Amino acid sequence: MTVYHTLYIYSYIYIYNMAGRVLLSGLKPLVCGSKGCQVRSSVRGFRRAVTASRQRLRAEGNKALTGTADRFGGVTVNLEQTGLSEDVSEDSFSDLLQESLIQWKAEGKVAVWLRVPISLSRCAAAASTHGFSFHHAINDHAVLCLWLGAGESRLPGFATHQVGVAGAVVDESSGKVLVVQDKNKTKNAWKFPGGLSDPGENIGVTAVREVFEETGVRSEFKSLLSIRQQHNHPGAFGMSDMYIICRLRPLTYNIDFCTQECLRCEWLHLSELALTDHTTPITSRVAKLLLHGLEEGFEHIDLAMEELPAVYSGMFYQLYHRKIPTA
Repeated sequence: MTVYHTLYIYSYIYIYNMAGRVLLSGLKPLVCGSKGCQVRSSVRGFRRAVTASRQRLRAEGNKALTGTADRFGGVTVNLEQTGLSEDVSEDSFSDLLQESLIQWKAEGKVAVWLRVPISLSRCAAAASTHGFSFHHAINDHAVLCLWLGAGESRLPGFATHQVGVAGAVVDESSGKVLVVQDKNKTKNAWKFPGGLSDPGENIGVTAVREVFEETGVRSEFKSLLSIRQQHNHPGAFGMSDMYIICRLRPLTYNIDFCTQECLRCEWLHLSELALTDHTTPITSRVAKLLLHGLEEGFEHIDLAMEELPAVYSGMFYQLYHRKIPTA
């Protein structure tokens, strides 16, 4: 009977990156039998794998990914700005990302934001193997994120609201307000012209723009009147909706409304709009608010806007509030 003796040899294995830093280390059992020791062949196979990984990185001509640090202790990497080859392989990018993660952890980074253009979508698949998940996608790129800090992730979620803005253009001399009826609606109700605010667009600018695009009437922003919050808004992909109504002053009065969006457009008296059944509850309520402003003074209903400097960015933001009485 032939007896085979097996000898377990624990070899301390190191995996180095191109810069000489240790990528992975650990105890690896290598087996020898009486018919010949397999240690040398195992080590040779290991060395070949390391060599192949290094060759992929050299072929791409990349070291660790570069990014922009933020004041929260994270780093943002835009793959379009890293000099990454357009034909980079998924395996090569995975090796590069692994090396970068080790560096970021050593630097104490708590989070990584990875901006991936659609042309490099395969890099998103590679990033997912390192724990990255999708945060959001806009137009031609996706943003992935990974929490590196202690405990549960404290990364903020993506925007959950859309902002709609309407303009109540009030002619104080006649007591009339500009209203429209949307086209292709199951119920044609009078409402204030408006639409969604563009990214980076101030509320007042949205109101003025939307009024002109829908009615042809030019106006100027005066104040904020009301805010409506609604969840699971239809057409908002399950997101919440903020609907803001602004008070505008007309600069022109001739109507030239957009026939693609509007069925009708008129100057309607506020008293009629406040009582008619052919409107929405929020439009009727704001019409009553505007009537009160006409009678008692708009300072009783206006949330005026004031620009103030932001503490951290040095930029300016808009603050809306009732005016503080002066002594």
